[in-house]
Amino acid sequence: MGSWLTGGVIVFALIAQSTPGCDPQRPSTTPPPSSAVTFTTQDGVRVEVTTVASNLEVPWAIAFAPDGRLFVTERPGRVRILDLAASTSDVALTLDDVSSQGESGLLGLALAPDFTATRHVFLYYTAAAGNGAVNRIVRYREVGGRLGERAVLLDNIPAATIHDGGRLRFGPDGLLYATAGDAANTSLAQDAASVAGKFLRLERDGTTPRGNPFGSPVFSWGHRNPQGFDWHPGTGEIWATEHGNSGNDEINVVRAGVNYGWPTIEAGQTFPNMETPITSYSPSIAPSGAAFYQGARFPQFAGNFFAATLRGTHLLRLVVDAQARRVTRQERLLDGTLGRLREVVVGPDGFIYVSTNNRDGRGSPTAADDRIVRLSPAP
Repeated sequence: MGSWLTGGVIVFALIAQSTPGCDPQRPSTTPPPSSAVTFTTQDGVRVEVTTVASNLEVPWAIAFAPDGRLFVTERPGRVRILDLAASTSDVALTLDDVSSQGESGLLGLALAPDFTATRHVFLYYTAAAGNGAVNRIVRYREVGGRLGERAVLLDNIPAATIHDGGRLRFGPDGLLYATAGDAANTSLAQDAASVAGKFLRLERDGTTPRGNPFGSPVFSWGHRNPQGFDWHPGTGEIWATEHGNSGNDEINVVRAGVNYGWPTIEAGQTFPNMETPITSYSPSIAPSGAAFYQGARFPQFAGNFFAATLRGTHLLRLVVDAQARRVTRQERLLDGTLGRLREVVVGPDGFIYVSTNNRDGRGSPTAADDRIVRLSPAP
């Protein structure tokens, strides 16, 4: 296994600081200063921010295995497995057909609910195909820290250099959910026969579940570029983030068969038989990965919805009334301190983990980027 000094990624438990003159493409072998950053939320929660991994290359999705290892996708086409306790990082897979241009590449990742038994890892990525590209959902099996036994579950999802969606998550129903953007073709979002501009739902073997509303992988439609989602722990409904057009970023409650309006409506606009969002944001914050807090470390965060924002460069915290489907309070955490934020997950330890995307061509990376940070209660 690669150590934190040699594996191409530095894994450590301290905040990394930018060092003038360092080559940002090469991991430093000097441990960072022994310091951490703390902040206090509006309601008095003191939070400590600690970097646990650095020098990643555009990490897009992160997921914890039951044994505590952290699986990470890097958009150029690598899956890494980080052991935070042992401070190691290893490449489990390098895709040889990935198309990584603009917003495309290796995107979503999800581990099977029965991962301990099956070792199944699911990926969403953009593949080169002829003179163009397509998005695919594929399944691998992890054995000894490597991914093999590839199976393609859903192919020919429309792809482009923008609006590829790409998030994967397993629902409480045991089914695999995925977001697919409109692939820069707005008409596809309103075409129920297309899988672009949709939420998708699949069985673990790639077949269509019986309860899907259109007898196809399509779960909901009329989406522009949905980027993150999670299920409310009380109501079981999906809350999701979506990139709008020149602002008008949305938070939606996503339900089976519902049309979310793009490109006919967005933000507060209305149209018969189309759903308006819970809330929207202009100017754009570009919300990406999302998670409801479920854990014991932060009792005050119970049921709060968190979204990592790219253009907004903050972690959005929403206090919600899930029964009424409304936001009652919100605040911006880490505002402008880490740059572009791509993913947020709640770890099995109850801490919150957030990844940056400052090396995606739109940010201003420091020598430590890209990184994963952990939010824990400050002592």
